[in-house]
Amino acid sequence: MEPLAQQISIFTVYLETERNVSPHTLAAYRSDLAQWLAFVQGSRGEGVSAGDIDHLLLRRYLAGLSKTTKKSSIGRKLAAIRSFFRFLLRRGTITKNPAELVATPKKEQRLPFHLDIDQTTTLMEAPDLEHKDALRDRAILELLYSSGLRVSELTSLNIGEIDLSGGSVRVMGKGGKERIVPVGSRALDALHSYLEQRSDAAAGAALFLNSRGTRINRRSVARIIDLHVLRIAAFKRISPHTLRHTFATHMLEGGADLRAIQELLGHASLSTTQKYTHVGIDRLMEVYDKAHPKAHSDSVE
Repeated sequence: MEPLAQQISIFTVYLETERNVSPHTLAAYRSDLAQWLAFVQGSRGEGVSAGDIDHLLLRRYLAGLSKTTKKSSIGRKLAAIRSFFRFLLRRGTITKNPAELVATPKKEQRLPFHLDIDQTTTLMEAPDLEHKDALRDRAILELLYSSGLRVSELTSLNIGEIDLSGGSVRVMGKGGKERIVPVGSRALDALHSYLEQRSDAAAGAALFLNSRGTRINRRSVARIIDLHVLRIAAFKRISPHTLRHTFATHMLEGGADLRAIQELLGHASLSTTQKYTHVGIDRLMEVYDKAHPKAHSDSVE
């Protein structure tokens, strides 16, 4: 049987030539498997092969990682090892997959950061109206927060997809699914002011332009948000995604139905929306007290 280092090399060639994985994915596999190889060779010697490895050695490796590595990263490394063993199993090199006996560590349940109402208002008002791009920047910020758009949806918008009189925007979401999303009055005002200064306000033109007069991209939107967050220094650095999450959280806290939020965000699954939104325990208790028939001792029996 070939040494483990050679087996890993054969596997990565397979990923590159037959599976045609992306360069980024291939680099991640190589890095994760090289780290694991160094550990195995340190424990069993350089002549070790895949057939010499059992689930106990894998657990020792993961236990060592847990001291310095996030659980999400450990899960990714274990997935690479599992894929490697599955490849060898299909090839007939080994007869059992030791990685199947190792559980994936549960990811940390971290709540995404969102802005409160005061922070959101401060950010919306951050663009200095004396700056040449201020109207554009304010329209971008207001629309992201008002409608909960993905940044990719925002950058792909054309002028004709904004209905200023009807207060809505037609969005092409993931998987080519189109949806109509309401736009709030402040965002509509900001969009109207921005479009008034545009000399090329044709329906088919890109809604938001960069300094070169071409369609703005996602990185530019992120830089715009960074610029204004730095100017006001009111909270930590945020991303366009933060405004989408803030929109969903404020809607939920305002009493919106979770399924309605799902439709507005363009989520295919309600479980995605549930992970995407959160609400304080005080608000949950308030909703419970108002809605549950057995919440109070004087409830009708």
